[in-house]
Amino acid sequence: LAQKGRAAGLHVILATQRPSVDVINGLIKSNFPMRIAFRVASRVDSTTIIDSPGAEKLIGKGDMLFSAGIESERIQCGYVSGDEIDSINRFICEQQGYGRCYNTPYYLPDVSEAGGESGGAGNLDTKNLDERFAEAARMVVSTQKGSTSDLQRKLGMGYAKAGRVMDQLEAAGIVGPQEGSKPRQVLIASLEDLEPILESVMKS
Repeated sequence: LAQKGRAAGLHVILATQRPSVDVINGLIKSNFPMRIAFRVASRVDSTTIIDSPGAEKLIGKGDMLFSAGIESERIQCGYVSGDEIDSINRFICEQQGYGRCYNTPYYLPDVSEAGGESGGAGNLDTKNLDERFAEAARMVVSTQKGSTSDLQRKLGMGYAKAGRVMDQLEAAGIVGPQEGSKPRQVLIASLEDLEPILESVMKS
């Protein structure tokens, strides 16, 4: 990857906590001419990383040696202590959450213009909706899981009926298309967002 990366313009960053010759071998070193070393335990470890001693004398906390293949340069990188990380995490946890989730915008079909001979996916026949369509829609949105087997198990539907209802939910823009054996993606975030869609479907 490193060999081809240079030709393709890729930047590869490789890190290890174990600076031994069986990990950082000659092939790796020849393809990574620019290297940095933080404080290490011994002179041997420093030589393994940057081909020269010195990293064993660093003071830590972001202190490091940079080698571009000629000579090493001592520089200071950004350092965040464990206490600072904990403080940031606490600050984030204390923020007020959103009242609802914000999903990627998705085009919902105009059910007033939808129609046809059958109620298959992509063609919602509002005149022949299953009598348990609304119940199934609410269950799918509340659980955020578009699963035909859930309709069978929780609503007591047969296999054919559950599949037909799921196709109607897809045509109404409530769930996404089928992706193999995985549950369908639920496109409506909450029951609050679902009700206007159900109202529009039932009126059409």
